[in-house]
Amino acid sequence: MTFDSAQFTAQLGELFARRGHHPYGEAISQCQHALQCATLAERSGCDDNLVIAALLHDIGHLHEVPETAENHDSRHEQRAAELLRPLLPEAVWQPIRLHVAAKRYLCATDPAYHAALSPASRHSLALQGGPFAPREVTAFLRAPFAQQALVLRRLDDLGKDPAMQTPPLEHFHPRLERLLRA
Repeated sequence: MTFDSAQFTAQLGELFARRGHHPYGEAISQCQHALQCATLAERSGCDDNLVIAALLHDIGHLHEVPETAENHDSRHEQRAAELLRPLLPEAVWQPIRLHVAAKRYLCATDPAYHAALSPASRHSLALQGGPFAPREVTAFLRAPFAQQALVLRRLDDLGKDPAMQTPPLEHFHPRLERLLRA
């Protein structure tokens, strides 16, 4: 499936309806995680770019995902960036592309962050290459949108609450449509 900018919100709704119920690896579904991250971004006062990045950061998990991706890195962040690049501003897809690198950066530079990772995040970290080496830390910090990726990563880590109430996907459509027209 490739996305069409004129029909993107409808296609997104179909994708979430078809695959959003899949487990996220935590006590919530993929859809719940996406909605929680976007809601947290909105509540934090993030701009449209970051709210939509939070909503779509794991879309690579939903788009043509092998059913058994448990023991290899699916590179979902790259897949998401490739899908979204033709449709949305760089300020949306670049932080998405970098959100796994942001986790690797934080694990390399903040022992408390690394210690607080959930078991599922620890497992995926190992598959994704583990904490960055010192030269990778430096390279990450030089990347455009690295700071936005760090914010997205923190939202990603917080969006795992089985009790959190969120608005529905349609709540985010106006923000998404503004960015699609930009």
